[in-house]
Amino acid sequence: MEDDDILREFLVESFENLARLDREMVELEQTPGKQDLLASVFRTIHTIKGTCGFLGFTRLEAVAHSAEDILNELRQNRRQLDGPLTSLILQSVDAIKRILNSIQAGGGEGEVFEGALLKDLDRARQGDTAPAPRIEAAAPPREEAKAPDTAAAGHTALRVDVGLLDRLMNLVGELVLTRNQVLQYNSSREEPALNAISQRLNLITAELQEGVMRTRMQPIGLVWNKLPRIVRDLARGLGKEIALEMDGAETELDRTIIEAIADPLIHIVRNSCDHGIEHAAARSAASKPAKGRLALRAYHEGGQVNIEIADDGAGVDPSRVKAKAVERQLISAEQADRLSARDATNLVFLPGFSLAPKVTNVSGRGVGMDVVKTNIERIGGTVELLSEPGRGTTVRVRIPLTLAIIPGLVISAGGERFVIPQVNLHELIRLEGDGAKLVEHVHSTPVLRRRNTLLPLANLNEILGIAAQSPADVVSIVAVEADEHRFGLIVDEIGDTQEIVVKPMGQQLKTLNCYAGATIMGDGRIALILDVDGLGRRAGIIAEAGSAGSGASASEPKTEAAANHTPLLLFRAGNFARLAIPLSQVARLEKIPAENVERAAGRPAVQYRERILPLLDVGEKLGGATADHEMLHVVVCRAAATEGASEFGLVVDEISDILNDTMGAPCASGRAGLLGSAIIGGRVTDFLDLEAVSGDVSGPFEHDLAKLERALARVESGVPA
Repeated sequence: MEDDDILREFLVESFENLARLDREMVELEQTPGKQDLLASVFRTIHTIKGTCGFLGFTRLEAVAHSAEDILNELRQNRRQLDGPLTSLILQSVDAIKRILNSIQAGGGEGEVFEGALLKDLDRARQGDTAPAPRIEAAAPPREEAKAPDTAAAGHTALRVDVGLLDRLMNLVGELVLTRNQVLQYNSSREEPALNAISQRLNLITAELQEGVMRTRMQPIGLVWNKLPRIVRDLARGLGKEIALEMDGAETELDRTIIEAIADPLIHIVRNSCDHGIEHAAARSAASKPAKGRLALRAYHEGGQVNIEIADDGAGVDPSRVKAKAVERQLISAEQADRLSARDATNLVFLPGFSLAPKVTNVSGRGVGMDVVKTNIERIGGTVELLSEPGRGTTVRVRIPLTLAIIPGLVISAGGERFVIPQVNLHELIRLEGDGAKLVEHVHSTPVLRRRNTLLPLANLNEILGIAAQSPADVVSIVAVEADEHRFGLIVDEIGDTQEIVVKPMGQQLKTLNCYAGATIMGDGRIALILDVDGLGRRAGIIAEAGSAGSGASASEPKTEAAANHTPLLLFRAGNFARLAIPLSQVARLEKIPAENVERAAGRPAVQYRERILPLLDVGEKLGGATADHEMLHVVVCRAAATEGASEFGLVVDEISDILNDTMGAPCASGRAGLLGSAIIGGRVTDFLDLEAVSGDVSGPFEHDLAKLERALARVESGVPA
């Protein structure tokens, strides 16, 4: 696909340049001393020669190369242009056009060989100004060539002034707003004629909007293409070994945004190479590979574009940053003492700040990261630095939807309207009457049992601090997804989807991470566009990735440090007062009467949803007391280690809580069935080894079941067992 794009660009540019070459050659023949015309002709032939060699078109390269040699002699005044020489160059131009037509038609250079023309060009290069008359064989007239019109490729693309595209985009945005107003006005009336007109307006506006937006989109790879050379040169100059990984180069952005982020990205990459990644000796001393890794990743999320630059270097020491900021009098000592580790790390964006011990040609002047932040915020974006000393650093750039039109779902909360970008939507849920009772609470965390999974819930009114206005017996839930986390957003009412024009937030509101922008609705009122990722973080469902820079592969969105911040289910079992497993491996929480427990293959099990669910008493398994209750608390887990991701049940004494907190002070465990221990929520917590547990329960059970199913199949088919 990439080669096809290069070939298409080559053909368009070549035909565009050749279209004016006939006129320039005729004019040049009349005024042979006009150097600007001669330079223009030479550049056209030179460009074609260079690109066709790269693409493997040897015959085209041979003709262009010979013509280029003659034009070079004319440029250097080693010979004069006359009629026969002009005709020979024009014949070369015709041959080039004919070959380009063949390439456009079928990808090859055609069957006509330019041997006679090449001989004439070779004689002319040797000083023979009167080549043999082989014009007919070498360059047949354009109208007689089994190829398409030479102008065809040139007319498939146009070079349009960027300012014109900007004006068109602004006008389309205003047209969309007007369209929305007309549709809303028409929805309250029953006028057939107006209805037909408004629907036609809606269709035309949608097609126009899509077309104009596509003219402005370009892949971010256009910026990334220069980074491998930059990293390579920096690594050699700094005496380091650095491997560059790039993922998401095909991610498309508005061209104005691509231009705006080009310099900031280069600044960040240079800083990662200089300050972040250590020399080979230092890396070896820290038990790291000698070659450092720099990973670039771009992706769409929440109607925004995220760009991450992660290295596996030394990271940023918050205490050192605070000390340096105080030393340079950028903040006071009192202010430094009050800063959290994350806020201290982001002091690197202050004007004049630098950790470099001396000024070099790469860094040390204290203007790099300041410029990065200024340029990103100028287009309505945000930039943050996430680091963990010794593990690495990630710089995350989030670019909002400026000058963009997106589909979104209109919802209401507290009497106000909001918009959720459609890219974040997963499904809509409405619970009425007894259905509202499906919402349960694990201590303070509301969850919804749905499709064999637990869906964490967050109330939009509570997050935004506004009063609810929905009936108590109705629960409207918008299931959304952000940062690979899915959760339900409880709202007052769910409206319709609309095409909305996104307006950036004002400078004073940029710190509100719950909003991605604003829009003007059909009635002229303003509605805020919700940032689903920010809502999830504020609700505690999505972890704050305070140490997301472990230098993982660009294809791995979650780093090891981020995994330490995953939601956990806490429970008590036997002699263990605080056990934990990842919430992502929990399918459901059930209460099952103890009298329903039976035996299957000698193991405890229950009939569950028309299947047999193996049970494991966690307290008994870990060598402690067994659960002795009339009603058993069962955590239904997915046995991911087995084929088909079967399920089994953990019998525990009590479900304690769901926490989403940073794991601190981990230590290994030598006890069977436990992975280790760590401090979670200020208390020591043991982690259950689900893989070992699922192997003991589900693995052998599923293996026996598979053999049973095969035996039954043989009996049914009449084959002896």
